[in-house]
Amino acid sequence: MTRPRVGVAVLTMGNRPAELAALLDSVAKQDESAARVVVVGNGSPLPELPDWVTAVELDENLGVSGGRNMAMDRLRAYGDVDVLVDLDDDGLLVDADVFRRIADLYEQDPHLGIVSFRIADESGETQRRHVPRLRSSDPMRRGEVTTFLGGGHALSMAMLERIGGWPEEFFFTHEETDLAWRALDDGWMVLYEPALLLQHPRTSPARHAVYYRMTARNRVWLAKRHLPAPLVPVYLGTWTVLTLARTRSFGGLRAWAGGFAEGVRQPCGKRRPMRWSTVWRMTRIGRPPVI
Repeated sequence: MTRPRVGVAVLTMGNRPAELAALLDSVAKQDESAARVVVVGNGSPLPELPDWVTAVELDENLGVSGGRNMAMDRLRAYGDVDVLVDLDDDGLLVDADVFRRIADLYEQDPHLGIVSFRIADESGETQRRHVPRLRSSDPMRRGEVTTFLGGGHALSMAMLERIGGWPEEFFFTHEETDLAWRALDDGWMVLYEPALLLQHPRTSPARHAVYYRMTARNRVWLAKRHLPAPLVPVYLGTWTVLTLARTRSFGGLRAWAGGFAEGVRQPCGKRRPMRWSTVWRMTRIGRPPVI
């Protein structure tokens, strides 16, 4: 296999110009340069960007999924990118060898589909929700996983050609799991690689009521789109119990219930249940698709 060429996509809403500039500086300082860098303004104008960056301004906010699909399409059109790296606009590449490490990983394994970065705040701490596996709070444990982190990851363009892009219906939340489940069912590997670090401010997604609604709706859609019929009630029942046990906000629970009902009522795209062999593979990895 020839050396994989890395392309970078950054999605922004135009409200973090200083953070975006710092991220692009860290991209420019990589010891193996990206073949292409695309910045998408998701329903917002873009600030002045370096001349080596391709700017794409969208007239409306298409959500995380829609915006990233636009970036992916632009990189695909150039025809010189083998691995797409998505980065949050308020993230920062601390190390200068990130793209070289990514190219090494994909060069060594043609079945590698997705690589998830480690995300840590300015103090070096990784939140538990940013460790993409069950029963492990150790963010330095490398290995196969069944989902990945949206803030920093790499995607095989060959894989995307086979399984398709981001689920635009989702807008945001759980779009990574939808993509990962399709990749696993097509035989690709999802790897969590803690040596790839994205520094990111510490935040809580639950600070917005819309998060509860979208989380509930999209979990229902995940089940409807991808799970074998016997697992659908198990998966949704498990997450209902967990949500009731964990959520302390009445407003959050009300928004969650509305999102759940919305997910049941509304269509979510074509149903393609994963194979039982994929269910077993995910179970062996450590996260069966019921939680």
